[in-house]
Amino acid sequence: MKQSFKHLTLSFVLGLSVCGIAQAATDSDAKSPLPLEELRTFAEVFERIKGAYVEPVEDSVLLENAIKGMLSGLDPHSAYLDPKAFHHLQVSTSGEFGGLGIEVEMEDGLIRVVAPIDDTPAQRAGVHAGDVIIKLDDSPVRGMALSDAVRQMRGKPGTDIVLSIVREGESKPLELTLTRAIIKVTSVKSRLIDGSVGYLRISQFQVHTGPDLNKAIESLKQQASLKGLVLDLRNNPGGVLNAAVDTSDAFLDSGLIVYTQGRVEHSELRYSATANNASGNLPLVVLINAGSASASEIVAGALQDHKRAVIMGTPSFGKGSVQTVLPLTNERALKLTTARYFTPSGRSIQAEGIVPDIRVEQSTLTKLEAHKGVKESDLVGHLNNGSNKPVDGSKAQSRSQADSDLLNADYQLNEALNLLKALSIVASNNARG
Repeated sequence: MKQSFKHLTLSFVLGLSVCGIAQAATDSDAKSPLPLEELRTFAEVFERIKGAYVEPVEDSVLLENAIKGMLSGLDPHSAYLDPKAFHHLQVSTSGEFGGLGIEVEMEDGLIRVVAPIDDTPAQRAGVHAGDVIIKLDDSPVRGMALSDAVRQMRGKPGTDIVLSIVREGESKPLELTLTRAIIKVTSVKSRLIDGSVGYLRISQFQVHTGPDLNKAIESLKQQASLKGLVLDLRNNPGGVLNAAVDTSDAFLDSGLIVYTQGRVEHSELRYSATANNASGNLPLVVLINAGSASASEIVAGALQDHKRAVIMGTPSFGKGSVQTVLPLTNERALKLTTARYFTPSGRSIQAEGIVPDIRVEQSTLTKLEAHKGVKESDLVGHLNNGSNKPVDGSKAQSRSQADSDLLNADYQLNEALNLLKALSIVASNNARG
């Protein structure tokens, strides 16, 4: 049975039972004695800073910085949200805000790109998953809180920001100028490829992703007799957990999809498939890469464990933790890691990710000139083929220019299409006995 539970990436609020978790944590902590020696050290450091720092510092500033440090020292995803950061988080959950369209995390004091979101300034400017941002305009990011960096990247649509980026394979940092825009993420896109394969692209998991995906599948079925489906989760940084469950459910008839485990009772949840299988068990290939994180990994892991799909591409990001937003007083909140995700077979996604069944690196296809050799039909006096029809070996199944351009530019998608064609041939031969 599905439960109302939303997963938080940088852009979405996870709706665990906040009060229940907070109360359980409080009850647990009340049984533990306070670490008096460490508290004395904290008080001593506080007084030394107050008395010796080069400039006067307000008590409130020191205490808030101490709280930020306490959260940031836990893991890359836990954070203290001051009123501005909490407001920005709430704005981002509306699905529309001024920004760059980029999912990021903190790594070794720098900002690492998890994935650019489709059709946003970040993607159009050429930001790649795995890029490391070292400067925002003239401000170095080392030592900057993740929430402060995100706040600086957001802003009024139409304004510019320069990202200084370190990219693997580049000898020097790249400087990319991005123009902020209203970020409206279209969750599901679909199209036919080669007239018989349905292509489904989910750029981010939103509240309506499940229903939108089902509609897209039905629309593709009405357009053609499908031989298979490609589900593209590359550079999908995650989103709403219920959407990931609904997406998995669209391809499964039954069975466990994902479960979570944490220290408190309310963080342990299980999600299972229903009979809502919109795909009709068509052959399925799921594309993933290093930018596929969190909710994307839940879908890929569930379909892989149930042997419902062939997972193709490169290993995913490996974010298998649950963040819960715990509101505090004075419009503040904690974003705290409270549980881990597990696939149906019990695999932890955290720091491991999903390993594809077929590893395919992204490349660009280049068409080579055909060999101009001599064929039987070129020989003088050759026999015909016994029919009255002329032989023309150059004729092949037609492919639209749009499909050709898409597949030539996307080697992984091309390989997914080739696999589905092979599966279709095998199924056809088996049907003929």
